[in-house]
Amino acid sequence: MEIVTKIAPIALALIMLGLGLGLKVEDFTRVLKTPKDFLVGLICQLIILPIVAYALIIILNTPIELALGVMIIAAAPGGVTSNVLTKFANGDVALSISLTAIISLISIISVPLIIFQSALLLGVTNISQEITMTGIALKMALVVTVPVIIGMIIRKFLDNFISSKVSIINKTNVVLFLIVFVAIWIEERENIITYLSQAGLIVLILNVVMMFIAYYLAKTFASGIDQRKCIALECGLHNGTLAVFVATQIFNDIIYIIPTAAYALIMYITAFIFLFIVRKSNY
Repeated sequence: MEIVTKIAPIALALIMLGLGLGLKVEDFTRVLKTPKDFLVGLICQLIILPIVAYALIIILNTPIELALGVMIIAAAPGGVTSNVLTKFANGDVALSISLTAIISLISIISVPLIIFQSALLLGVTNISQEITMTGIALKMALVVTVPVIIGMIIRKFLDNFISSKVSIINKTNVVLFLIVFVAIWIEERENIITYLSQAGLIVLILNVVMMFIAYYLAKTFASGIDQRKCIALECGLHNGTLAVFVATQIFNDIIYIIPTAAYALIMYITAFIFLFIVRKSNY
């Protein structure tokens, strides 16, 4: 756990810096022009997703430690790879970028709130009294909000240069993401199969069910097929590095990270299956 604890904050800060480098003020103001699509995505991610996760925990009688790990990944915002895969799906990339950016900034409040409320509902008692919701929010602000703002400032002054390096930035973010999860697999290689057998089913169901719900809610309430694809992928692809960071700040046990590690594997498999289906059917 020691390696992961040291790597996660650095990797997350660099990933969020990369996100900021890809953003402009227009990515935030755009939602004012088409608020309906954004609100559908926001409600799916911040409200429906945690409710679905909690319901699955109760239905599947998930052990408390793994259950809280599931709530941590459920609370995490969309990851930067959702923007890339939305493009491959011929979805609304602009909406994807706006959802990722804004919900990532909101996450400094929403993630601690969801996790601490979940811990209360699940009867988790091993959170140190020194660890508070405000304290976690402040730590998240340092590694999430500040790097995004710095990235946007750099983009403003070096727009042409940064625009030509977007592909490199995206690839770097993927590499950083992989480094964190390789570290988890290495540190827990003796127990990983046991953990996966315990957490794999619930995160697979969560991922598939939530993408299905998001797609059909967007079909009912959003503008069109491009927005459906975007919102489904945003709800299916999460910022796993952020989830790992939060878990390591609250708990000193690798088991709380296992659902995120399992989800990180599963979400790309299901996302590519989703891409194959929507590209073939144009539905």
